Order: sequence, then structure tokens, then C-alpha cells
Amino acid sequence: MSNTFGHIFRVTTWGESHGNSLGVVVDGCPPGIDLSLDFIQKELNRRRPGQSDVATPRSESDRVHIRSGIFQNRTTGMPIAMEIFNNDADSSKYEDIKEKWRPGHADFTFDKKYGFRDYRGSGRSSGRETAARVAAGAVAKTILNKFGIDIYAFTRAIGPIEAQTIDRNEIERNIVRCPDANAAEKMIEIVKQMKDAHDSIGGIVELRILNLPAGLGDPVFNKFDGAMAGAIFGLGAVKGVEIGDGFAAAKARGSENNDAFVKKENRVGTRTNHAGGVLGGITTGEEFILRAAVKPPASIGVKQETVTKDGAPTEITVEGRHDPTILPRIVPVVEAMAAIVTVDFLLKQKSIEAMLQV
Repeated sequence: MSNTFGHIFRVTTWGESHGNSLGVVVDGCPPGIDLSLDFIQKELNRRRPGQSDVATPRSESDRVHIRSGIFQNRTTGMPIAMEIFNNDADSSKYEDIKEKWRPGHADFTFDKKYGFRDYRGSGRSSGRETAARVAAGAVAKTILNKFGIDIYAFTRAIGPIEAQTIDRNEIERNIVRCPDANAAEKMIEIVKQMKDAHDSIGGIVELRILNLPAGLGDPVFNKFDGAMAGAIFGLGAVKGVEIGDGFAAAKARGSENNDAFVKKENRVGTRTNHAGGVLGGITTGEEFILRAAVKPPASIGVKQETVTKDGAPTEITVEGRHDPTILPRIVPVVEAMAAIVTVDFLLKQKSIEAMLQV
């Protein structure tokens, strides 16, 4: 299994949803970085279950324990190991469905690939694994802060309800992490309707990165936008990614879609940003913009058709504690993956610049 991500800044996650613990090893972090345990915990708290009426009621503190790589609150340059214990796992609800494949879930494909799976809470296929990514993302964000690079994401839409305004200060004020207070109220209402119906609903997350330097990324195989899209697609619930105008560009003329270059205060930039901050796989220095389509959670209480491992037709009703939507909780995960990708490209570029000066 591919459990390691990144080139210079490498992240390896481990653990299962209903195992004793899960965690991450971050290798390639530069030494001497002031790393706040409180900041890592704050990021994990944004993702943890049981935080609101629109999230799973599973109650996990997601308290992070740093096992190596930190001395006197500074990184040593050695691998940073972080562990998070599972304290509220309840595997009893999965006994009745262990011989059945849940529609929309990775049960079927996991069994086909490995011939065996941990059916308790979905094992490695569970969104719980992303807690480890958020911990690693907090380390990446800390490095990026040194360079003034600012990453944030928000819920753009849940079902048919879409944010019409973007007030960054509003994002953490409501439980769906929407930048539009009016839309947030409607989103909460529709999620609660899904919860009452034992169903689920999807939506769109938007990511923005500010103050990126121009020149990150490669022109052929390791494009910045390609790597970022791959990282976000690496989240189990994501089924679509667009950058800049995305699919709307398919309906535009070149004269409408091209971003004119202009002289700005201390650099050359573009008047518009239809490209979303990337041209030819390399960052332009403009704001990076990405949107991800997030599917409805697959584990629902509505009765569905399926088959057993032997192929016999049957029905399934998934019990247990599940999110009616994962939009609010995937926001910090998207930020984390974006930070990990960005720091990897930044460290690579700094290495190139250092070699050119020799």
C-alpha cells in the first residue's frame, strides 16, 4: 500500500479507524523551526468528530502526542512522529455487515485488491486516517508561515445551497465553515434534514493560497496544479477537482479566458486570475484557487441493495455513528494536503536556488 506522500517533505500515515491509535511520521522538515503543540492541536480540533450537530457523534479528543523530532519546541531535522489514540471506537455495529459490501464504499475494491479487509469502521479506508494528515499539515503550515504563505479553505456549497459572498472571518463562526452567514443557515438546515432521514449529502470545498511565489512547479510531469489536484483527489470523498475557472473555461473564448499581464507594485502579475494562479504547471504569484467536489458519505441508514461476498443479493442498512455530510470536517484536511504539497515544492525550489548560487 502507498502510505507515503511527498518528495522532500515526506509524510507517512499509519493506523486504522478502530485500531488502538493512528499517526504520522513527517520526514524532511528543516531543523530549527519553532513548532507549537497548541497549533497542531488546534488544527486537529477543527477536524475531530463530535464537534457539532452536523458531524458524527463519535467522541474523540484527538489529542496529539509527539514521539520524536522535537526538542525544546523546535524541530531537530529528524523524523517527527505524532500519535493520536482512538478512545471511542465501537466496532459492534460492523459485525452484521462484515460479509456485505456497502454501496458507494471502498469495501468491494479493498477486498478485490488485498483479499482481506479490516471491516471495523472501514480500517484504512476510513476518513479517520485524515487526522494524521492534518497533524502533518500543521507542521507544513508552520513552515509556510515563515515565508508569509497563507492557506485557507471553506465550504462553498452543500447540496443546492451555495455561498454568495466570501467573508473569511465568517468561516469559523458557523458549524459548516461557510463564508456566507445567510447560506450557512440554509446549509445547516439541509444537513439536519439529511440526518433526520438517515441519509447524507455532498458539496463543494474551495481552497485558496495567498502570497505564493512565482516559479513553483515543473513544466512537464510534476506540475504544481497537477500535484495539488492529485493530493486533493487522494482524499476518499473527493470526486472532482477544478482550478481557477475550471470547467467554466471550457465554455469561454481565449480572449475571455486569458489573463492579461500587468505591472504591479513590485512585480509583474495578471489583471484577472482565470488560470487560478498557475500557468504551464508553474505558479504565477497570483492567488491559487481550487475547488473540490465532495460526495455524500457512503455509510447511511437508508436501506440499500447489495450482495454478499458470495454474490448473493441482499439488503443493507448501515448503523453506527456517521457524518450526514463531511464538508465542515474536510475543510481542514484540504488545507493540510495543500500545505504539504506547497511546502514540498517550496523546499525543492529553495534547493534549486541554493545550487544556482554555488
